Amino acid sequence: MEEKQSTNSHHIFPETPIPCSVLGPEKHPKQLDYGDDNDDDESTLSALCVPGSRLVRTGFVHSTCSDNLVLFVNAGGEALNENRNLGIQVEPDRFFQGGDVLRTDETIDGSDVPSIYQSARFGNFSYRFENLSPGDYFVDLHFAEIVYTNGPKGMRVFDVLMQEEKVLSGFDIYSIVGANKALQLVDVRVSVWEDGAILIRFLGVNGSPIVGGICIKRAAMLPASKVEHGRLVVCNNCTAEIEISSAQEKYIRLEYTAKYEKKIEELKTRCQVKTNESHEAWMSLTSANKQLQNVTMQLDNKMYESHCLDQAREETAAKLRDIAGKYEHDRRLWTAVADNLERKVKSIKQEYSQLYSEVHEFTDAIPELNNMVSAVQAMVAQSDDLKLKFSEEQAKRKILYNQIQEAKGNIRVFCRCRPLRKEDLLAGQATVVQFDAAKDGELGILTSGSTKKIFRFDRIYTPKDDQVDIFSDASPMIISVLDGYNVCILAYGQTGTGKTFTMEGSDTNRGVNYRTLEQLFKIADERKETFIYNISVSVLEVYNEQIRDLLATSPTSKRLEMRQAPEGVHHIPGIVEAKVQGIKEAWNVLQAGSSARAVGSNNVNEHSSRSHCILCIMVKAKNLISGECTMSKLWLVDLAGSERLAKTEVQGERLKEAQNINRSLSALGDVISALATKRSHIPYRNSKLTHLLQDSLGGDAKTLMFVQISPSEQDLSETLSSLNFATRVRGVELGPARKQIDMGEAQS
Repeated sequence: MEEKQSTNSHHIFPETPIPCSVLGPEKHPKQLDYGDDNDDDESTLSALCVPGSRLVRTGFVHSTCSDNLVLFVNAGGEALNENRNLGIQVEPDRFFQGGDVLRTDETIDGSDVPSIYQSARFGNFSYRFENLSPGDYFVDLHFAEIVYTNGPKGMRVFDVLMQEEKVLSGFDIYSIVGANKALQLVDVRVSVWEDGAILIRFLGVNGSPIVGGICIKRAAMLPASKVEHGRLVVCNNCTAEIEISSAQEKYIRLEYTAKYEKKIEELKTRCQVKTNESHEAWMSLTSANKQLQNVTMQLDNKMYESHCLDQAREETAAKLRDIAGKYEHDRRLWTAVADNLERKVKSIKQEYSQLYSEVHEFTDAIPELNNMVSAVQAMVAQSDDLKLKFSEEQAKRKILYNQIQEAKGNIRVFCRCRPLRKEDLLAGQATVVQFDAAKDGELGILTSGSTKKIFRFDRIYTPKDDQVDIFSDASPMIISVLDGYNVCILAYGQTGTGKTFTMEGSDTNRGVNYRTLEQLFKIADERKETFIYNISVSVLEVYNEQIRDLLATSPTSKRLEMRQAPEGVHHIPGIVEAKVQGIKEAWNVLQAGSSARAVGSNNVNEHSSRSHCILCIMVKAKNLISGECTMSKLWLVDLAGSERLAKTEVQGERLKEAQNINRSLSALGDVISALATKRSHIPYRNSKLTHLLQDSLGGDAKTLMFVQISPSEQDLSETLSSLNFATRVRGVELGPARKQIDMGEAQS
C-alpha cells in the first residue's frame, strides 16, 4: 500500500521549475499519501481531496479493524457493547460541537454493525478528539443517507475538513450509493502534533452534512526513504536540480492549487459575463422572433383580408349577374302580364256593358222584389217569436220536471266522464262514450261495432267540463243544508275514474268538498244578521266493515256503532265532532282526516282507496226573527272502487279488503233495488255503509250521486255496470225532503 502511494506521487505534478526560495527549511507540512487507484467514477474521485484516501461502497467489517484501533464513535447514537467480544468498543456520541441527532428503523445492509448507520449527527458541526499521542493516524468516516430516501441527487452536498485541510469536497452520498446504504471514507492520514488533538469539521454546501460513525486508527510510521528522499525539480533561477521532500511537495501543490483556483474564479467570472451576454443576445433574438412572428401574422391577416375581398368581389359580381338575369326575366314576365291585363280590361268592358243593360232590366222589377222582402221579414219575425216562446216553454217544462222530481224525492244522478289517460292513448285504446246529446241528458255507449246503448241522467259532464261546472249544478242542494235539510252527495264508480278528484280535487283545482265548505261559510256570513250558525265536522271511513273515526287522536279498542235516537235520527256515539269557525280551519280538519284514510294499490290503480270515506258536516241554525232552530247534516261520501275482484288481481289482506268493499257496494245495490221496487223491508243493516247512509237514502234527505266512468274501451264492462247501477239509483223515489227541526233547541 505505502509503495503504491509513493509511486503514484510522481504522476501528480509535472516537472515544473520551482524557485529555491519556496523550499526553505522553515516549511514543514505533514507528509501526504496519494492512495491507490480505485474503481470509482470521475464524479466520485473528484470529491476526494487527499491522496491515499478512498471511498468504499460497503459498511464496517470487523476484519478491517486490527489492534491499532484507537477510538470508534457512534455519531448520534449510544455505546454498542455487543462487539466487545471481538475486541471492538464502540463509544457513544461525544466530542462533538453543534448539530442534531437523527435515527431510523430502516435496515442498513452490508455491515457487521448496522446500528452505526441507523443513527447520525447532522447539521454544521465539528468533532475534536484530544489527549492523543503525537504521530500519524488513519481516520475513517461512515455515512448513510437515511433522510432523503427518495432523492434526488444534490439534496445533501457538503465538505469535510480534517486539521483545517479539506478531505472531501462537494460530497453527495445519495449520488454514490443511494438511500439506506452504507458508504465509508477510509485511510485519511492526519498528523497529531504537540496539542494532541484531531479536529474534524463538516460544512454544508447544499443541505446539512451528516455522519454515522468516526473511526480513528494509529498509522504505521513511513519509512525513512519516504521522508528524506523526495523528487527532483528544476529551479527557475539557476536551472539547478533540487530534491524536495513530500512536505515541500505538498506546500508547492497547495500554492499551485490556490493559483489555479484564482484562475478558475477568473474564468468563472468571464464565463458568467459571456453567459449574461448570451442571455441578452438570446432575449434580443426572442424579441426579434416575436416581432417577426407579429409581422408574419399581420401579413397573413392582410393576405386573408385580400383573399376575402377577392371572394366578396366575385360573389358580388355573381349576384349582379343573377340580378340582371332576374331583371330580364321579370321584364318579360311583366310584359306578358301587361298584355294579359289589357285583354282582360277589354273583356271587363264588354261584361260591364252587358251588366249595365241587365241592371236596367232589374230596376224595372224592383217593386216586385220589395214586396217579396217584406213578406220574408214578416216570416222571420214570426219565427223568432216562436223560438222565444219555445225556449220559455222548455224552461218552464224543465222547472216543472225538477219540481216533480223534488216532490217525488228522486235521487239526482250526475254522470262525469274522465279524459283518456296517456297510457290509454299509447296503448291505442279507443273511446266508447259519445256526448252528442249530453245537453239533453243523454249519454251514448258503443257496446260492440255500431251498436249504441243510451243512458239518461239529470246532468252529463264531458271531459272538457271543469270543477266549476260540476259544483255549479250541485250548489243548490248544498244551500239546502243551511235551510235545515239533510243532504247527501256520493261519488260512485270504478277505481281510477276520478271519484276522489271530483270530491277533493287538488290544491290548484278544488273539488266539491272544499267548494261546499267555502260556500257554507260565505252564506252563513251573509245571513249573520238573521241567523246564528254553529258548524262542526266529522271524518269517518268504513274499512273492512268497521267504522273508524279518522279524527281520533289515538286508536281505541271500542267499536263504533250506529244508534237510533228517540226522535228517529241515527247517530254514532263517541265520534269526534270538531267545531270550526272558518274555511281554513275546517279544511285543515278534513285534510287531517283524509290523510289517515286506508290506501293501497291494485292492478287498476297504484293509489287505490281501500275504504269508503265519509265527511259529515253538521249545521245547527237559529232564526233570530222567528226563533226556529234546525239541525241538519251534509254527507260527502267518496266510495271505494267498484271493480270486480278478477280485474284487481289482489291477494291476502288486499283480497279481504276488496271482498269487503264489494260486499258493501253489493249491499248498497240491494238497498237501491228495494227502494226502487218499494219493498216493505229495506236491508240497511246488511252493511255498515248502508246503515250509515240510511237517513240519506230512505229518509228525508236530498240526495245527489256522481257516477264516474272511464271512456276507455278496455273498461267497457265496468262502465256499463256503473251506468246500470246509476240508472237504478235515479229511479228511486224518496219522497219530498223534510226540514229537520231541532226540538231541543226550540224548547230551550
